[in-house]
Amino acid sequence: MSVRLYVGNLPKEQVDRDELQAVFAEAGKSVSTKVIKDRKTGKCRGFGFVTVPTDELANEIIEKYNGHLFKDAALKIEKAQPKSKGSEQNPEEDSPPSGGGGTSGRRSNKKPKRSSSSSSSTSSDSGSIQPDPRWADELSKLKELLSAQSSNS
Repeated sequence: MSVRLYVGNLPKEQVDRDELQAVFAEAGKSVSTKVIKDRKTGKCRGFGFVTVPTDELANEIIEKYNGHLFKDAALKIEKAQPKSKGSEQNPEEDSPPSGGGGTSGRRSNKKPKRSSSSSSSTSSDSGSIQPDPRWADELSKLKELLSAQSSNS
């Protein structure tokens, strides 16, 4: 069964899969690499993965290449954690190991849903939903105009 290794501390610039493969070329042709890139910029996210066929080869690579300089960055190599059941929607990105080699806690790319409740009351109730601070001044001016207009009628 193949073993997947986490490769952390990759430079956050343009890193090619072939460049990373060249680092591990000495380990043999059975080694495959993957660089995780940002979808928008195409730049490296700072980590990748190396897949090797045996546990023994994985241990050798960890021992030999952990701390190896790659583009002036010392690589951090350790066994990757298995994929969790929740990561099935995006199988290309495993979470980095919890050893502190990457970002702790992944953020979801989904935007939070906003509630669509709208209040139609014109009173300034302090317990109601507060306006966005960017528009609070404009909103208070509008409320003053509305109250002045309704008192004139």
